[in-house]
Amino acid sequence: MVISLSAVVVLLIIMIVLIKSGSLKAGPALVAILFGFFLASSGMAPTIQRLLDSLADTLNQLSF
Repeated sequence: MVISLSAVVVLLIIMIVLIKSGSLKAGPALVAILFGFFLASSGMAPTIQRLLDSLADTLNQLSF
């Protein structure tokens, strides 16, 4: 849960920066948000979650 919340915050910050810089307009940002919302409620959500969990575990196991 901590990783998911952190990812949401990071993506929100990136989106705000892109909107403020003019690289991303409000309309396409809204479409991206709605796409993510509906994707999360689709049948692909568990697969995506497992992929992100696996990626987070792999990054966590790397020793720098």
